Amino acid sequence: GPQPSISNSEGDILFLLDSSGSVSYYEFSRVKEFMWDLVQPFTFGPKDVQTSIIHISTTPTMEFPFDRYLSSGTLQQAIRDTQQLMGDTNTGKALSYAKELFFSGEAGARPEVPKVLVWVTDGFSTDDISEPMQLLKDMGVTVFIVSTGRGNYLELSAAASQPPEKHLHFVDVDDLPIITKELRDAILDVIRANRLHAGDITSSSFHLMWPKLLSQETGYYTLEYAPIDDLARKRTKQVSGAHTSLTVSNLAPETTYEVVLIPESNIHYFSPQTTRVTTLAEEISPAQVLISESGPHSFHVSWAPLLDSVIGYQILYGPLPGNSVKLLEVDGKHNSTVVENLAPNTTYLVTVTAVYNSGKEKSLSAKACTQEEGSKVRHLRFEDMGPNALKASWDSADGKVLGYRVRCRRQTGPSSVISVSPQIHSVLLTDLASGTTNKVCVKPMYKNQPGKGLCRMVYMQPATEAQGYKHRQKA
Repeated sequence: GPQPSISNSEGDILFLLDSSGSVSYYEFSRVKEFMWDLVQPFTFGPKDVQTSIIHISTTPTMEFPFDRYLSSGTLQQAIRDTQQLMGDTNTGKALSYAKELFFSGEAGARPEVPKVLVWVTDGFSTDDISEPMQLLKDMGVTVFIVSTGRGNYLELSAAASQPPEKHLHFVDVDDLPIITKELRDAILDVIRANRLHAGDITSSSFHLMWPKLLSQETGYYTLEYAPIDDLARKRTKQVSGAHTSLTVSNLAPETTYEVVLIPESNIHYFSPQTTRVTTLAEEISPAQVLISESGPHSFHVSWAPLLDSVIGYQILYGPLPGNSVKLLEVDGKHNSTVVENLAPNTTYLVTVTAVYNSGKEKSLSAKACTQEEGSKVRHLRFEDMGPNALKASWDSADGKVLGYRVRCRRQTGPSSVISVSPQIHSVLLTDLASGTTNKVCVKPMYKNQPGKGLCRMVYMQPATEAQGYKHRQKA
């Protein structure tokens, strides 16, 4: 899904994309998705992030120069339109070509900005990579390598920038989203602009950061900020030379501010630094209400987001159908409470109302169900029914059970769910591979909601050992 925008970063990011015949069409398409997900939050432009792609094939080919696509939409489409070239995996040639692109104005690369190489590989190369990769790193390029699992660790760890634990990832092509944020944060450490910039932006505040230019003894900073459409409302703050950040608050939502940082040094002259920051739209609380930890006589209510502009919350709850309503009041600094003394097996309507400093109120409702008394499966047991099969049985749960749901999560093979009538208290589980540990859960089903399930881990002895199983309760 969409990620929060990342601005105030400046760098040229080059993707080295394995486009050879050793990569399947499926793998190639997954890597393209990963590339877009990785750079999606960045702001693109001549003073922000630029990106380009080089194909690894028989002959290296540039898909597009750094300065061609400077908006999120056009870059996304360009990555989607990228076609696989097939051919040999001549990675060394592609690296030599990358060195030329990184320092070539014709390719849209910029001098004096950080340069990042992201090499996504299936681990194979038909030519030497060590010398051209070292030349790139000697020229200041930070190298990140993502291997889809078949590469030589020693070779790739030597090729990546140091330390390898930050710059080298081994991951299956289907699991690339797992490393996306970690890799993006590492790239951000490299390309974070060394100038005044803002982070932690909300509807009423932002956090300003700048490079260390002064010290406690050599001067102080003057900070000026005002809405760009009303510069007469300029506000000024001063902080000592020891500071490199400051949080500005009490701002208007959805407003762009012009910010000027003036280093007042008694030794050197420093030019003022400027930036523009747009606050977010005003958040509304509650935007979501969650019900959890439901029991026969209580449930837990939580909501989000938690805002400084809210002085308190009112929680109204009552059974459905019915007109009986009760009220709980919660301080504005808390975003959860426990509703107690409820009737079992009953549906309740819960309404959370936020009361703002301004006197405005915002409400959101959710349904909650209490559980049946004693709504828990007891004494889950197993009986060996021959190779790769077990019989699971249990004692009945209390109350008006509509049935039982049995879920088997196999270590190898697909998971399965079996639903049985309330009179049946056992099922046959098959296709349990020897030498595997499988998780079996049984849960009673009631009119309003499921009851509490009971789970056991079941180990099937390898075929070479005595047939049977071991089971233990989940820790």
